[in-house]
Amino acid sequence: MLNRVRSAVAHLVSSGGSSPPRPKSPDLTNATSAPLAAAPETPKSPPARPGSGSGASAKTVEARASFSRPTFLQLSPGGLRRADDHAGRAVQSPPDRGRRLPWSTGYAEVINAGKSRHNEDQACCEVVYVEGRRSVTGAPREPNQDQGLCFYYWGLFDGHAGGGAAEMASRLLHRHIREQLKDLVEILQDPSPPPLCLPCTSGTPDSSDSSHLIGPQSCWSSQKEVTHESLVVGAIENAFQLMDEQMARERERRGHQVEGGCCALVVVYLLGKVYVANAGDSRVCCECNAFWPFALSGHSQSQGFLKPELLGGEFTHLEFPRRVQPKELGQKMLYRDQNMTGWAYKKIELEDLRFPLVCGEGKKARVMATIGVTRGLGDHNLKVCSSTLPIKPFLSCFPEVRVYDLTQYEHCPDDVLVLGTDGLWDVTSDCEVAATVDRVLSAYEPNDPSRYTALAQALVLGARGTPRDRGWRLPNNKLGSGDDISVFVIPLGGPGSYS
Repeated sequence: MLNRVRSAVAHLVSSGGSSPPRPKSPDLTNATSAPLAAAPETPKSPPARPGSGSGASAKTVEARASFSRPTFLQLSPGGLRRADDHAGRAVQSPPDRGRRLPWSTGYAEVINAGKSRHNEDQACCEVVYVEGRRSVTGAPREPNQDQGLCFYYWGLFDGHAGGGAAEMASRLLHRHIREQLKDLVEILQDPSPPPLCLPCTSGTPDSSDSSHLIGPQSCWSSQKEVTHESLVVGAIENAFQLMDEQMARERERRGHQVEGGCCALVVVYLLGKVYVANAGDSRVCCECNAFWPFALSGHSQSQGFLKPELLGGEFTHLEFPRRVQPKELGQKMLYRDQNMTGWAYKKIELEDLRFPLVCGEGKKARVMATIGVTRGLGDHNLKVCSSTLPIKPFLSCFPEVRVYDLTQYEHCPDDVLVLGTDGLWDVTSDCEVAATVDRVLSAYEPNDPSRYTALAQALVLGARGTPRDRGWRLPNNKLGSGDDISVFVIPLGGPGSYS
């Protein structure tokens, strides 16, 4: 459907340790993260085989196609080659030695079965320290005043049409979250309600003479309740938007193109609460009960209604149970628009014969017959197949955010969050994940920190299947996942129990 070449992307980390491109925020490149392990620099891809190309252009393509994996995997050059082998599809996990991931988090991944040249999934796991930018009163912070916050961070990024966006998001999104939390450090530590306004900073114009702009007081008799939790949600949402904007800027810079896009699934633990932010078709299971299933959002239909010029006269923002046929002109058919959850009848007119903005159901649904998600990062260069119409206006970079308060429940060592890209969920149901959780964790002692990595590996192996004559197969002989598969298993006991 998407008639474009899967081009190699600019390698944003480095082939030999060069620093990442400077983001817009002046503080972003100096983000402080607690190192998880003394991981070696990500090695380069293996050199091209003789006969695969020559000359400067071939070297450029090879440099841009350098294959990188999460640094916490600590892959050697040989391990990197095995991770990039589509035929063997070896499962990769952090080494069972040295310092573990926070909370003894389990992780496993496997490359696709030839769907794309490299593994386009990326992952990140960090402990990030946030130093307050200023005090709530506006007074300068004393140099020895250490009142910062730490948050735990896990991220899965499923790239499409190239791995550039996923790789960039895995390096920088948690830093954007850190920047957004800087103004909230003291506010989040104060149990009183958040202030509606923060004091003016230097260079901000005085607003003392703006009383004439205020309307009748009766219109503002009540005040909206704002919680600390909603401030963190807003910080995460803003960070996603800034990450998307940075991808757009990098795409415009010569030599720093960020092709394609990515789904983003992020978990942030801060002050006793878990924030799950999902933009795309990756999913989370909490104690084997799904937070939410994959679904296309109403953003596309709303955008098509508000800005019909973006549809180019080729698409309709209305939804019908099936494609409208020319012979049905003048008849009445069921429909719904961006404001409706139910269905109603309308008279079919000529413009209703246009291609639906969102067609198909579930995993087969496509926006403008091109892309299967309406939330995600990147995709700034994506066009409708055989058209010049851009798709980005119909894709939202804002995630759906759910909050889980760990302090309200007591958790045992078998209570876990399972994060997975769609390579897992395409072939694995919630019930099957629950059964695997029970089977694997029961085989280990509750205090064995390796049990969560073993569970992640079992989930990946269960979705991948085994190689047979007709591809990778599951025990029931159904096709296994041919996609990249990445899984985090996070124990819900928190940092006090599993660090």
